[in-house]
Amino acid sequence: MSVFLRQILTMLIRRGERGDMPAVLELIKELAVFEKEPDAVVVTADDLLRDGFGVSPLFETFVAEHNGVIVGMALFYYRYSTWKGKTIHLEDLIVTQAARGTGAGSALYRAVIHQAIKEGLRRVEWAVLDWNTPAIEFYERSGARILSTWRTVHMDEAGMTKFTIDL
Repeated sequence: MSVFLRQILTMLIRRGERGDMPAVLELIKELAVFEKEPDAVVVTADDLLRDGFGVSPLFETFVAEHNGVIVGMALFYYRYSTWKGKTIHLEDLIVTQAARGTGAGSALYRAVIHQAIKEGLRRVEWAVLDWNTPAIEFYERSGARILSTWRTVHMDEAGMTKFTIDL
């Protein structure tokens, strides 16, 4: 049996739990480095615990575990589309550098899509950086459409403060 098959056979995809949040935070930090924003992460493991496992959880996760070690995660939350109703927004999907090519990313992606299908949702959406060619090609092969006419917009704390001061 090839190493690749052994790695897939021992890969466990499961719901994230409270005790997984330190590992999830490390994956978030690894993703920030990959996306060339190494200093952008300000969220803490305590934030993830509070926001993901409180009275009204703001997100859910699936984790990929290999030999007892978390090697990937998909973090998602629910949104509401005025056109489609309840949808899933896949915020981040990351697999450690060492575990890429094992099928963990595909399995996590499949788990999120399966969750949407199970709930009867009409859409899953996410953003991908325009320079992340391997991800774009994977998503297109999976049947996803990359929308070129929509722009992602966000306002950071400085922008919010400036906007409200200028009013």
